[in-house]
Amino acid sequence: MHTLPRVPENEIRNRIARFQTTLQELEADGALITQNVDLYYLTGTMQNGILFVPQTGEPCFYVKKSVTRAEYETILPVQPLGRMRELGGIIETRFGSVKKLAIEMDVLPYGLATRYLGMFPQAEAIDISFPLRLQRAIKSEYELQQIKKAAVYVNEIVASLPGYLQKGKTELELSANIEHVLRLKGNIGIYRMRGYNQELCLGMVASGSAAATPTYFDGPAGGLGVQLASPQGASPKPLKTGEPILIDIATTVEGYLIDQTRMAVIGDLDPEMERAYEVAVSIIREMEQMGKPGVEWQALYLRSLEMAEKAGLSNHFMGYGPDQAKFLGHGVGLEMDELPILAKGFRQPLQEGMVLAIEPKFTFPGRGVAGIENTYLVTKDGLQPLTIAPEEIVRIPE
Repeated sequence: MHTLPRVPENEIRNRIARFQTTLQELEADGALITQNVDLYYLTGTMQNGILFVPQTGEPCFYVKKSVTRAEYETILPVQPLGRMRELGGIIETRFGSVKKLAIEMDVLPYGLATRYLGMFPQAEAIDISFPLRLQRAIKSEYELQQIKKAAVYVNEIVASLPGYLQKGKTELELSANIEHVLRLKGNIGIYRMRGYNQELCLGMVASGSAAATPTYFDGPAGGLGVQLASPQGASPKPLKTGEPILIDIATTVEGYLIDQTRMAVIGDLDPEMERAYEVAVSIIREMEQMGKPGVEWQALYLRSLEMAEKAGLSNHFMGYGPDQAKFLGHGVGLEMDELPILAKGFRQPLQEGMVLAIEPKFTFPGRGVAGIENTYLVTKDGLQPLTIAPEEIVRIPE
């Protein structure tokens, strides 16, 4: 069998141990984990199956397909899933009676949840989603290594932009150039999101009025897209002189994402757009100083609102009018929308080891989007940038 690099054994052992501590605190007898990303995080493989994690002791991964590959890729015990209706009995025979069962209520479809809970008729169901996501928010050194590698790749894209950008080239062609380079570096081309019905392709490579086109995606910039079936991102619109070109891109290494936005222009940028970009940079500098352990997640967002208002740009901040996004940043890791969430109402504290993307942007309908985005590591001294690309606007002579 051809093989790929495996997640280190100690990485999986540590994750399971931390997760079981949470189960003990919640007095749960065990957890059923079924979502792909959570499975990968806790097992090191993304084969199709159900993981049962007991409060103490060795978990077991019950696999539908492929058992052979799962046995090679994970250090955990693997068993064929067999008949689903028998799984509850198999688990209780092996691990003991389950009276309190943790499941991922935020992503588990109702029909499947009903079916799984039916296997444990005496069990009380509790939601493990937020505690598990909170655990995943704090990255290990192994995870940080993958994110830093991804940052190198998107930095190379920014350095190459002068060779890609030219008047008349379409957004779609530019996006395809970027996707081609990243794919050859090993990008999986999948940008996973936990949010219901949220999907993402590469990021947002768009220009001028197309970038400012509102859409369903929960972000400050939409993009026209190429089809109504996916109304976001790059479109057939040609690049024009003097308009802002937004290059909001991600890539993955071993499943881990980096998220970065840089701007470019062919010729001279509109002075109002230049100013909006400068305000965005000032916001991100302020966040770097504020973002220390113990600071509430919402505090950064609320401060950014104050700064946007002081600059006279409140109506354009993180979108325009009814289409404004109500956040400043988000966690980044195996998914694009991890914890923490920098938004009003989230009073949880930042913790050392969290990784988050901060993306202050200003949307001007019919004209474009100006802004920046960096991915950061929370340290005891503040936010440490993981993105390494220069922040200056890439300027292409007309």
